[in-house]
Amino acid sequence: MRFATDRVLLLAACAASLLPLATHAANGNAAVTNGVEVTPAITHDHLPSLRGTMPKPDDYDGSKHTKEWKKIPHIDAPGFVQDAATQGSHVTGAASTIAGMGFDGVGNGFTGPQGKFTVNAAPPDTTGAVGATQYVQWVNSSFAVFDKTTGAAVYGPVAGNTLWSGFGGPCETQNDGDPIVKYDRIANRWVMMQFAVPSGGPYYQCVAVSQTSDATGGWYRYAFQYTNFPDYPKTGVWPDAYYVTFNMFNGNTFAGARLCAYDRNSMLTGAAATQQCFQLSTSYGGVLPADLDGATLPPSGAPNYMLNKGSSALNFWKMHVDWTNPANSTLSAPVSVPVTAFNAACSGGTCIPQAGTAQQLDSLADRLMYRLAYRNFGTYESLVVNHSVAVGTTRKDTYAAVRWYELRNLTATTPTVYQQSTYAPDSTFRWMGSVAMDKMGNMALGYSTSSSTLHPGIRYATRLSTDALNTLSNETTILQGNGSQLSNLSRWGDYSTMSLDPVDDCTFWFTSEYLPANGTFNWSTRIASFKIAGCQ
Repeated sequence: MRFATDRVLLLAACAASLLPLATHAANGNAAVTNGVEVTPAITHDHLPSLRGTMPKPDDYDGSKHTKEWKKIPHIDAPGFVQDAATQGSHVTGAASTIAGMGFDGVGNGFTGPQGKFTVNAAPPDTTGAVGATQYVQWVNSSFAVFDKTTGAAVYGPVAGNTLWSGFGGPCETQNDGDPIVKYDRIANRWVMMQFAVPSGGPYYQCVAVSQTSDATGGWYRYAFQYTNFPDYPKTGVWPDAYYVTFNMFNGNTFAGARLCAYDRNSMLTGAAATQQCFQLSTSYGGVLPADLDGATLPPSGAPNYMLNKGSSALNFWKMHVDWTNPANSTLSAPVSVPVTAFNAACSGGTCIPQAGTAQQLDSLADRLMYRLAYRNFGTYESLVVNHSVAVGTTRKDTYAAVRWYELRNLTATTPTVYQQSTYAPDSTFRWMGSVAMDKMGNMALGYSTSSSTLHPGIRYATRLSTDALNTLSNETTILQGNGSQLSNLSRWGDYSTMSLDPVDDCTFWFTSEYLPANGTFNWSTRIASFKIAGCQ
């Protein structure tokens, strides 16, 4: 099964209801209507069973590499501003938490049913999601499946492209990472993807949708093609599509954000699928799509909401796709949503200190941090998101803190910033956050911590829906690392993930990285669950 070398009609591909072999469609020249570009998946097929597939051999050759940080335009407040939204003290509130699971994920020395993992790249791009019975974590170019009640690894670690064994083309032969794991709770399916970026292009987003709630079972597999380099893909589950955003690069030159929708309904059945994409100008990067939490769907026909970081503002889009008539698909003009003025942590670059070394870590403060979590509470809809900002009295004495927002009134032209705050209860650096809300409207924000006297660690803070607005409380340490990253290695992250258990809609699951000892390319990851007391 190889990538198509001759053109076939997409309509003929759509007629196939059973997929014993790969079905191919040529990318060709995309059809562009009303600003939307429509292209078919260049290849799709199905994998009968992941657990019955021989894992791809580890291509580790003893070398280690640092993943390039492809920076997007850094837009910040002019000059230095003192953050007026700062929460500058610890608060012990009502949002007490109940600890759940806590175990190491894929990282240095991790061993599972398929063998031992060796770190060969940094950062780990830590992502994961919780499903009906399993937790799936993917770090950089390897993933594993865990029993969520015991924490035991039931599959993995295996190379990411094991999921595309027999698929053909770069999705099978390349294992390039930048992964995302989602659990589509509407359909009780897993969605996993990574890019394949062969030298010189073209480039691919490799997408797999499970056939059941078992991540080790069968999968439907797809490859979508791009001319420019599709960096930093981020995904949101929505009833009408899987929305995926990219930072596109032509070589090392930023080419603007690309906002895409994949045909979810077709992909759930393994049928031929198309993508619809809008290309933004180079003024916009780091756009996040809304990602559904909870059992209540968005209102029928609701567009997907998207955000990126502007100059002391958030830019807001609404994207709607029509799979029957793409001419009806729309992307709204960006609307600037004013927020309390901020400067990006480290001016968007590298300044996070660590104990025992002069080596500093990257802030990734040039963009919003994954996820843009959406929830419909019936009487209102809510979005929560975060990014890293600088807090201090002068530019020289700033430290990194996490700015978080809750937006409401999403159907209006300009949504309302219902609450916002910068969590900086002391001078410890806090960054690389991920935030979500449970079904009661309680919030949990996870992040990394570090300082000149503290090795990098993992913490979270919480708030009850009834707490005073703009306030987090009860900071909890998930794990305090025992090591700092050395030897000119600044890369950290590039993201962490907070997700909600679809069974009780109360239990938060957070995954991020840490170091058990000083070193380079010796990172580990942690997976932890907890819930806020009173959520049942």
